Amino acid sequence: MAMESVSPSPSSVSNKTLTLEEWNGSSPTKLSKTFTIKASSSSVSIQRSGARFTHVWRRLLQAFVPEGFPSSVTADYVPFQIWDLLQGLSTYIRTMLSTQALLSAIGVGEKSATVIGATFQWFLRDLTGMLGGILFTFYQGSNLDSNAKMWRLVADLMNDLGMLMDLISPLFPSAFVFVVCLGSISRSFTGVASGATRAALTQHFALQDNAADISAKEGSQETVATMIGMALGMLVARMTIGHPLAIWFSFLSLTMFHMYANYRAVRCLALTSLNPERSSILLQHFMETGQVLSPKQVSSQEHVLPIQIPSCSSKKANSLDMKVHLGTRISSFDNMEIKEHLLSAAPYYTKAKYLLVEKKGIINVIVHKDSNAADVLKSFIHALVLANNVHKSKSLHSDGQMWMENQYEVFIQKLKSLGWKTERLLSPIIWRANWIYEPLEEKID
Repeated sequence: MAMESVSPSPSSVSNKTLTLEEWNGSSPTKLSKTFTIKASSSSVSIQRSGARFTHVWRRLLQAFVPEGFPSSVTADYVPFQIWDLLQGLSTYIRTMLSTQALLSAIGVGEKSATVIGATFQWFLRDLTGMLGGILFTFYQGSNLDSNAKMWRLVADLMNDLGMLMDLISPLFPSAFVFVVCLGSISRSFTGVASGATRAALTQHFALQDNAADISAKEGSQETVATMIGMALGMLVARMTIGHPLAIWFSFLSLTMFHMYANYRAVRCLALTSLNPERSSILLQHFMETGQVLSPKQVSSQEHVLPIQIPSCSSKKANSLDMKVHLGTRISSFDNMEIKEHLLSAAPYYTKAKYLLVEKKGIINVIVHKDSNAADVLKSFIHALVLANNVHKSKSLHSDGQMWMENQYEVFIQKLKSLGWKTERLLSPIIWRANWIYEPLEEKID
């Protein structure tokens, strides 16, 4: 039986009113009504909601904050960006002062200076910077993810050093090329470390797989900070020109503020990924109390400075991660150590994808070549347990094995419940091994 469509009668339509509303917002939870239409057969009324300035301000703000802000980013995004933009502003002002000194040293404005000479000096400066960036990546590239906070500070400190070299270059005309090349190498470290750690932090901030949007909006924020910094930098450079004392006072004051702002920025971060130090802090607290710290609580205990302060160095030395060597080379053991340590430890790890060997109070982790990310994390936690008991237990390996069987899964589940990412450990492993443990065949006479 075919269904027949029923059309509304003209009289029924004339008695109805249609209301249409226009809503604006970057996410379903952040919508505001901007326009309302009420239509009937006899009249149409239009009403605008909210002030036009509010709508324009909201549209302008969307160019600088991620879509869905603030629910689309982590809670530490705003304080970090504020301090990051402030330190960037001070950098752009100082750049004007250091560039002015550098151009003066090259000979800009002097009749005796030659174009080819200035060009060669600038080329040599850039070349050393490129080579320095490659060497830095070769030696430290794999460590940037693991210690993103510390390397973020190192990057900006190296940038400060590079600008300082540019500023003092006119004072050493005979060593000018050497000084500016040192400054260029320092800034090349900044470029590599800052770019790599920024990528890691962007992934941390992204709660809705919106890392690209966060990166784009950060670019807009930095552009505005750059323009303001350049304007202020030109003003400061013009006011201090011909006054060396004023130049140095401005530069050093801004440098001190830059270092402080960077420290506050990284202190704002509450990273949820596991690296050796955060894992050690979490495990020590869990073994003492049976509870797990939140990312914010761990953040306040992390060591982020690239230099050792006496009050912090003793605390850092007692950290369990300093007593664990992850990814030990088997060729580093001599014959006596193989017999005393490797052979005695191997029976406890027949079902594991790693071997733990205690040597002089240090737990060496030998990682199997077929181990995955979960195995590496488990091996490191196991090694931390042994490091904690190395001077307390007579049967180190058996006690550690018992703890892993009873407490490891409990520990991991509690980490997950507080938002920690337990998929892997952020630590590079270069050396792996393969082994076969089997009983020695007895000779039959």
